Order: sequence, then C-alpha cells, then structure tokens
Amino acid sequence: MNPEHDTAAGERSLLLPRTDPPLTGGERESLRGYLDFHRSTLALKCEGLTDEQLRLQAAPPSDLSLLGLVRHMAEVERVWFRRVLNSEDLPLVWSDEGDFQAAYDATDATREDAFAAWHAEVAAARRIEPAVPSLDTTARRREGAPEMSLRRIMLHLIQEYARHNGHADLLRQAVDGGTGI
Repeated sequence: MNPEHDTAAGERSLLLPRTDPPLTGGERESLRGYLDFHRSTLALKCEGLTDEQLRLQAAPPSDLSLLGLVRHMAEVERVWFRRVLNSEDLPLVWSDEGDFQAAYDATDATREDAFAAWHAEVAAARRIEPAVPSLDTTARRREGAPEMSLRRIMLHLIQEYARHNGHADLLRQAVDGGTGI
C-alpha cells in the first residue's frame, strides 16, 4: 500500500502519510505524535478498500466493521475535544439521542460520509488542542463528573485508537488478507 495515493473515494486523507512518533522532545509533542500515529494507522488499515469491504463484518459473531470503527472514532474525537475540552453544545455525530453505539452500525454507511466526519473531527481536535494552554488544564465530561486534564484526555484517545487499531488489524486481515499495514 502506498500512503501517497488517493483513497477509494478520490479524497486525499489528511491522516496520511503515517510518521513515527518523536524519539525526543517534550511531553505534549510526544502525545501529539502518538495520537497522530494511531490516527494514521486506522486510515492505513482502511486504505484501498471499497465501501462494501469497509462495511464487512468480518469477525462473527461481532458486527464490528472497519467503517464502524472510523465512525466510532469520529464520535470519540468529537466528544473529547469539542464537547468536553472546548465545551461545545453538539449532538453526537451519528445519534441525536446520545446513543454511542449507533456509530458502530455501518450497514448503510459510505466511506465518503464516514471519512468526511472523521476528518472534520480530527481537524477540529487539531485546532482545539494547541489552543489549550497546558496539559494540566482540566474539563468535565458532564456535570458532577470529575475533572480530567488535557494530558489524561490525550492519553485516553491514544489508548482508544490503539485498542481499536488492534481490532482493525484483525478486520483487515479477514477482508483481504492484509497484514502489517
């Protein structure tokens, strides 16, 4: 797979090419580097597949698909960066009722819609995070919830991507045998 070519829908992924996180540098730079590495990894796991392949539920009995993971990560980016950290009063991307599981249902989803939403949420996160003065700045997920630092939020996103990239490894291999992407 060549990370320099266009995606199946013809759009250029803002998440490619994948670069390794920094080997030296400050904490914030390292957190950004690992987050971007994992974002790009998910993009690479999906690269070159058709909508049908991206929707394939390839690990029965789970109904998880690569496209469902992309939709879920759009939701995760929105919740933590826009709703929590930036205090934006927004519905979820895929559910006005607050159903976090709705993002996983990619039955009628298209690559174009899922990736457009994900790219928009990643772009918003990349605008919001640098404007936060310190990794120690805190926010609450909801009224009465404990405060969480930007550091903790970024670590949570890294963990979320890493866990789901493991799922993406298995899904991609089941779709077309692709490994080591």
